[in-house]
Parts: sequence; structure tokens; C-alpha cells
Amino acid sequence: MPPYALDDFAFDLRRAVPPAEIWVGSGTGTVSQLAGTVCGVGGWFAPPLAAPDSRLTISLEVDGQRVVDLARPGAGNRGLLPAGGTWRPDRIVRRGTYHQYADSLTSLAVESTLTPYHGSPGYALALQIRNRSGNAHQITVCPELAATEAHQVALSEWGWVPPAAARGEQITLTHSGLTATLGAQGEVVFTIGVHVGTASTADDAGRAWESRIAQALGRLPTLTSDIPGLEQYYRRSLASGLVCWWDHPDFVTQPFIATSGLDGGALCSYAWDTGGYAPTVLSLMLGDSVLDIIQSFLDADLTDRYAIAPDGTGLGVAYAYSGSALVALTQAAAAERQLDPALIARLYDVLTALDKRFQPDDRTGVLRDYGDQSNLLEMRSAGWEHVVASPNAEQAWALDALADLSDLTGAALPTTELRESAEQIRAEIIDQLWDDDAGWFRSRYPDGHTELAYSIQAFDVLRTGACPPPAAAKLLGHLGSFLGEYGVSSVSAEDDLHYETADIDWSGAGAYTGEAPQLALTLWQQGHPELAWDVLRRLFWMGEHYPYFPQDHYSDKPGAPASGRRINIIAGLTGAEAILTGLAGIHPNPDGSLHIRPQPVAAGNLTLRGLSYSGHTIDIMISPDGFEVLVDGHAQVPEPDGTVVAVRRAASGCGPASSAG
Repeated sequence: MPPYALDDFAFDLRRAVPPAEIWVGSGTGTVSQLAGTVCGVGGWFAPPLAAPDSRLTISLEVDGQRVVDLARPGAGNRGLLPAGGTWRPDRIVRRGTYHQYADSLTSLAVESTLTPYHGSPGYALALQIRNRSGNAHQITVCPELAATEAHQVALSEWGWVPPAAARGEQITLTHSGLTATLGAQGEVVFTIGVHVGTASTADDAGRAWESRIAQALGRLPTLTSDIPGLEQYYRRSLASGLVCWWDHPDFVTQPFIATSGLDGGALCSYAWDTGGYAPTVLSLMLGDSVLDIIQSFLDADLTDRYAIAPDGTGLGVAYAYSGSALVALTQAAAAERQLDPALIARLYDVLTALDKRFQPDDRTGVLRDYGDQSNLLEMRSAGWEHVVASPNAEQAWALDALADLSDLTGAALPTTELRESAEQIRAEIIDQLWDDDAGWFRSRYPDGHTELAYSIQAFDVLRTGACPPPAAAKLLGHLGSFLGEYGVSSVSAEDDLHYETADIDWSGAGAYTGEAPQLALTLWQQGHPELAWDVLRRLFWMGEHYPYFPQDHYSDKPGAPASGRRINIIAGLTGAEAILTGLAGIHPNPDGSLHIRPQPVAAGNLTLRGLSYSGHTIDIMISPDGFEVLVDGHAQVPEPDGTVVAVRRAASGCGPASSAG
């Protein structure tokens, strides 16, 4: 029995904030509702087919009188009026009302259910019309499908931007009949299909989703809490990962984890946000399939590409964070399975090649010049470019992690050299880039020009062990200038050179969705639980107002920009990562052991039940006064430092441990 069911992820559409365009996917295709309507349907994608300009509009004829489904505000409007609805991972249900008196009462309740097909291109739209009066009516549904066609787009071309509209294959509309007599208090259902070729059934999407939830969430714990907003935030974070999960048979892996994909854009997979934000949660979700995901990136040329298309083709330019993110995902994968030494050797070769792609600076030859914004995280101002603390610090962390993985697997990498290089990088970051007066890191350009860009990326240095305690204290002294009531800003509001409000992703007034929970996780890891909770709690509004998390969101007000394509993002999983590995202190280790050190908060209680790890079931109960950890129903005694060794280290190498502590 899976811990969660589809209904556990249901979302009341009345609570949605911009972006208002809501999509739903089946794992092989996606479709959007037509905003402002009860029954209208917008664009859809079912790779390799793209139909972004497809539109289905609905009107009704009631006793010969036309009722439109695009009601506008104002008195005297006699159209079908939207009355809310529910998003679920496999469908969108919308409700509408028509209640008019002209000689006699006409009162209709209309409910539409929009479901993308699984396994075939297109969607089904079911219209349930209920008569709320004692009068009988003759009802005719009048669908109008825009005269567009679906475009064949090679899987290698599904990159960041959604495929454009073009002519291609004919889109067909089918139905089960469009006219019926609706008796007093009666009800009728009309079913419309829009598809290319032979359609599957609407039920296929629900079955696929039930299987996906059982597979992806079967090993993750359920969370209950009396802390307002925490439980919903956790569920919506999980939903954010699930909507990026594709089981298309022609994709390079099954499942394929897209960066975004619901609106046809960013259906590709970035190594950076796949492995860099929620590696522990994603590894638990994927099980042994995580190795296929890692292999698909290793097979691409990351020295000149930032992502892979659904067929495995490399896309884009070299990304400075790809190597360390891939190491992070491999480290997480090592916790419960014996890794092949050849995999670690291949990972080392890829990291070495990527390292050579970014040349050493001309001072000491230790720090790397990571290029301009196209290779980094795309601030719009000059500042955090070229020789920067992050990702040089991530490179040092990755070298140490590779050395550890080599020791565990017997990959025979030059571990002494790797660790010495990591130590040199950490030392040079402080010697060359740390400005003690500013309490911040400078970035340096090839001609020697330096800048102080107060970017949230500086806090990533804390996570890598490259920030000595005195520097860490000064760095954290700036934390308050990044905090907004509803999240964090990617650039400090006090930085008048770089802060802006138009591009919130990496340039201020908001942040990429993974950044705030990752900052909270960093603070837990660095021993600042109060600060960590103060960051995480600012995000709980998102669980109440999004069915799945957008690419970025504001920090000073609830919501995301209404324009641009910011539909969904795999980094939304970082919320669950912060809760599980930060707040609950769950630490799977590459040697197969599992350590747990919860961080109680004064705000209330939470319970995590059903974490599955190496054949054991772990429950964690946390209260303001303490915590309890059960392994297979047995209470565990913490070590003197407060850590519970829930699963002991494996006898040798990477892999599952054989017994609980």
C-alpha cells in the first residue's frame, strides 16, 4: 500500500496564485486548461508531437439559447460562470454554474474533467451537466477546435524553450454524442477526445499515476504536523518532483527526470538541478533507476553541454556546476547499493574533462575561471563571474567526495592527489577571494578587476567546508539582508549595483525555487537550527497556493511573475530535501549506514512515518522538547552527540547494511 494516494495531492484551484496557467501531465504528455473558462483547453504536448497553439472552446445550447464558456466580469453576463475546481496529478476538474431566470428557471451545474492521455497523443475532456431545477431542457454541447495541427519535433530538439507551433499532423476531435434531453434534476455526461491517431482512455493516466506514486514515494515517509503549513509544503514539494517524472518509452531513461517540461519547455534534464538540489530525496525516489540517470549524463558531453534532451542528446553550453552536481547524485546513490568501480572511474574522467574545460587562473593555477554568466547562474549584471568562490568551492568538495567513493569501491583513483587539490582550492578561495573588511567573497575577472556581488551563491561555500569559522560568522552576518517575508532574495537588497526586481531568478527580489530551502538545509548542516527554521518557515505559503512549485518566486510578496515560462521545476523537491535531511536530520551515508539527528523546533510537533532504508522501516517523532526514532518498531538510543545510528555500516564497500542499530 503506497503511503500517498492521488487525492492526497489534490489542490483547490481557488487558492492558486500567478502564474495562473495550470498544466497536468500523464508521464507521456501534458495539457493546459484555458484560463478563465470552465471547459476550455489550451495547448498540449506529447513528444515527439507539439501542439502549443491548439485550442478547444466549448459553448452550450440550452433549449436553443447559446451559453458561452468565457464569462467576463460585469452585470448582465449570461455565460457559464467559473466556480472553482481541483487540480490532481492526473487531471484538472473545473466547476461552473449557470443560473438564470427568464419566464422560467434554468439552473445548471457544469463540471469538466481534463485528462491527458497516457501512451497516446492528446487528451480527454468529460463534461458532466446537472439540472438543478424542475424543468426539463434540451442540451447540446458545441465544441470548436482551432484549425491547428500537431508538429513533429525530434526528441533531440526538446530543449529549454517550448517547441513552436507549426504544421504537421491532423488533430482529430471525437465524441460520444453531443445532444441530450436533461430531465428535471437529471444529469448527463458528454465525453470529447482530442488526439492524433488512435486515442487511449482517460483511465490510463490515473493508472499510470498510481503506479508512479507507488514507485516514487513508496520509500519516502509521510509527514504529519501541527505546525501550520509544514505538511502541505512537504506534499507540494513532492508533487513538484512527480510532475517532472516521465515514463515515455522512447526517452533515454525510464523514468526520465525533466527539469520542467509541463509546458513543453525544459523537458530536457540538467545535471545541475537534477543532482545539485535534492540528491537524497531523488535517490530514494528512483531506487536503482538512479544509476541509469547518472549514466545518461556520463554518456553526454558535459564539457560542452549543460543538459540532455529526452533522447540523451547533449544541449547547451558547459555549466560550471554540472560536475559537482553529478558527484552529489552519485554519492547519494552509493548509500544503498554497491557501486561499480568503473562508474566511479568514469565519473572521475568526466569531472577531469570538465575541469580542463574551465582553465586555471593565471595567479596560482589552482582556482578555475568559470567563465561568464552563460556558464554560471545567469545574473544579468556583471559581478559573480570568472574566478568565483562558488563553484570553485563545489569543485573542492567534489574532489574529496570522489576520493571517498574511490576508497569505498576500490576504483583506484589518485585519492591523495584529489584530497590535496581540494585542500589547495579551499585555501586559495580564502587567500585570493575573501574580503575580510566586507565579510564577503570577491569575484575576479581575467584583467584583475574585482567585484563584491552580494549573491546568494556565496552561502553555498558554507556547505563545502571552504569557509573557516571566522569567515562563516561574517558571511552569516549578511543573512538578514537576503530574507523577505516570503522567501529569500538571490541578491541582497542592500547591493545597489546588482539587485534588480525584473529578473528574480538570480538577480534579486526573489530566487530560483531551490535556493531558499537549500539555504535552510545549509544552515542546519552548519549548526544553526534556529536560522534554518526561520528561512524554511517563510516558504510555507507556497504549499497553500501552488499545485506544484514554479521555477522562481518573489521573496517580498506571495507569488511569481505572471509572464514568462515559469511553470514547474524539479528543484521544487528541495523543500522535501531540507525537511528530511535538515529538520529531521536523515543522513544516508555512502558506506550504507543511516544516521539520524533531528532538529526540534519550538513551533510544534511533526511525525515522519514509513521511511524505507536498506530493508528497514524508520519512524521519527519530533517535538519541541526532543525526538524519538523507531527502527522496525523499536526505539533507538541516541549516541552521546545526539545522533541515532538507525542502520549500521555495511561490512565492506558501498551498499546496504544488514542490521539496524
